[in-house]
Amino acid sequence: MNNNRDDSRLEVYTTTKRLMQLEADGRLPDIHGRQRTCSLLSGQRGSRMRGRGLDFDELRRYARGDDIRHLDWRATRRTGTPLVRSYTEERDRPTLILCDQRMDMLFGSTLLLKATAAAEVAALIAWVAFHAGDRVGGLVFNDQDIDIVTPHRSRQQVADLLSQIARRNRALHVGHQQPRNRDQLDRVLSRTLAQARHDQTICIVSDFSGLTERTLGLLQQLSLHNDVLAVQIYDPLGMELPRHGVVTVVDNQAEVTLDLGHAATRERLTDFMQSRFRDIDDHLRRSRFPHIKISTAMPTLPQLRQALGLMARPRA
Repeated sequence: MNNNRDDSRLEVYTTTKRLMQLEADGRLPDIHGRQRTCSLLSGQRGSRMRGRGLDFDELRRYARGDDIRHLDWRATRRTGTPLVRSYTEERDRPTLILCDQRMDMLFGSTLLLKATAAAEVAALIAWVAFHAGDRVGGLVFNDQDIDIVTPHRSRQQVADLLSQIARRNRALHVGHQQPRNRDQLDRVLSRTLAQARHDQTICIVSDFSGLTERTLGLLQQLSLHNDVLAVQIYDPLGMELPRHGVVTVVDNQAEVTLDLGHAATRERLTDFMQSRFRDIDDHLRRSRFPHIKISTAMPTLPQLRQALGLMARPRA
């Protein structure tokens, strides 16, 4: 839906420079660590975030103070000497960030376009992962194309990912609409399934427009062997339309202009928008992996901090 209004107050597009500057804001604790109680990732959903793995290092002689749970009883019986298994923490975990820049994301009513909010959230998560020691890559997609950035642990790779996001973001124009591809989200998830075999972190930043039962199945397949985090970008105007104004609703290449001054028209459109939002929300909740929501009406960083339970501690 496009709102016919003056966009001068909107932060319409982003740039690579702007996304790179978010590095300072992206110095947040690793999202794989223990979540605080107030976090939306804590409790039942938070338990699906596996955290960093431990890789087997070697068998060595038991020393006083070692955890007896690490005793290798089979090797101990074989050698007659108490042996324990030692581990090293996995510090190089691939993180894939899927950033939606489809035409449905070219909408905003207050502060940010959905596409720009998604770009900022994707950049913040990329910097969090980078400073946690992860390899960072991703898939940036519009209605027709998918740009793939292979995960590597380097600042240049993060810069390449953010450059692709900014490029796709700035290519969004009302006057140059690409044909909408309702299967594109499924196509992106299928490509991710082929690339992310196991033990990766996959963050999907999207409004999840076009989500279906097949999409849900692909998400569940991804979450079987990977950590999946869904970040749903939404605009509050879709939940409560103004009493005046003209909007153009676009769906499957059809465009209809509606006058919100007519109460019956406004109510029907509000019901439609709220129903679509609830359907997406219900699908994501059924997926049983962490799911957070980011509004375009507020700055992205405070929302992400709050969602992850990372608000600054009160002063002593």
